[in-house]
Amino acid sequence: MVLKLLQIYINYRITIINVKKTIINLNLYKKAFLIFVPMKLPKSLQQKLQQRKVNSALRQLPIVNDLIDFVSNDYIGFAQNETIFEATHQFLLDKNIKTNGATGSRLLSGNHALYNETENSIAKFHNVEAALIFNSGYDANVGFFSSVPQRNDVILYDELCHASIRDGIRMSNARSYKFPHNDLEDLEKLLTKLQPINDNRQPTTTYIATESVFSMDGDCPNMEELTALCEKYNAYLVVDEAHALGVFGDSGEGLVQSLGLQDKVFARIMTFGKGLGCHGAAVLGSQELKNYLVNFARSFVYTTALPPHSVVTILQSYKQLTKEKTTIQKLKFNIIFFNQEKMRLGLKPMFVYSKSAIQCAILPGNEKVKKIAVQLQQKGFDVRPILSPTVPEGQERLRFCLHSFNSENEISNVLQLLATFVF
Repeated sequence: MVLKLLQIYINYRITIINVKKTIINLNLYKKAFLIFVPMKLPKSLQQKLQQRKVNSALRQLPIVNDLIDFVSNDYIGFAQNETIFEATHQFLLDKNIKTNGATGSRLLSGNHALYNETENSIAKFHNVEAALIFNSGYDANVGFFSSVPQRNDVILYDELCHASIRDGIRMSNARSYKFPHNDLEDLEKLLTKLQPINDNRQPTTTYIATESVFSMDGDCPNMEELTALCEKYNAYLVVDEAHALGVFGDSGEGLVQSLGLQDKVFARIMTFGKGLGCHGAAVLGSQELKNYLVNFARSFVYTTALPPHSVVTILQSYKQLTKEKTTIQKLKFNIIFFNQEKMRLGLKPMFVYSKSAIQCAILPGNEKVKKIAVQLQQKGFDVRPILSPTVPEGQERLRFCLHSFNSENEISNVLQLLATFVF
């Protein structure tokens, strides 16, 4: 009996030891294979995500597809251009450049010689004194608006300006006021009202921020009237040309330059990830402005520079622009044809007026616009919905991006399908 009890006790102890070993081994296994129980989001953040789901507005990363492209910003096909790809590769070989990274910020070790050549080429192309490359359009806008306007200054910005402009303004010490979209009468009222404000009797500068092509509407401000207004009130005009580069002008130089107004604009922001098909951005302006940004734009000073390959791609893309007049004309034809087709099919009333490569059909309601987008995708056309809160509630829309490589047949078919689904 004693031996039996002893055996039971021994078996019990062995079981306990084995359980402990199992737990220890399991913990080691989890650590070895990085299997950890993740920390949960704070409840406030969980609630925000849940609210997005309830509103059918939850953003998710899309899956790459092979549908007909009416969604990308690759307006003239430069992202797929083999000539640019090969020219970039050959340039690096010829210069014996085999560096993968920039190795540091441009103020430290990252200011490789390619930057000087590329910035000079950009400045010459855009008929401006100087250009300064940033890592992205977002960085360029944040860097400019957070550093240039000072505490006693005023920024007046179009209510539909891109998030990067608004974020830069929020980081600025200047006072800021928005004006109704493309409403120059309201802008002049603001200019008149704000003229006397200068409590400390210190120099005050007024900056006006707008875009040459608005990304969610595709429309343009009246640049001639706007520049005249800036001259009248001695205001400094800043224009984001992200969606105009490669689209407007005989060589895709952008809207401002195509109108011959470059000398009336204080700064232009050119983004390369759209019409130029690569990556990065540049602020165009005077040499003094460039020197200032090098010293005070934090998104320039405190970031690793673009690698040589990226800078050469920008250089080769600009060189290619001068050779692509036929391609740019084909894009312009497609824009005209799209507008004619939407009129023929009775769709014009639902579209925002636009003569750019961005065409938007207003279809209020997240669920409704998502449903029609899915129907178009099922028919082979990659058209995406733009949901609130990206656009105001009630202004949800389908956004069509046109390209030089879209055929007339593709344009007719996608609009015919849209008419079928909405009427």
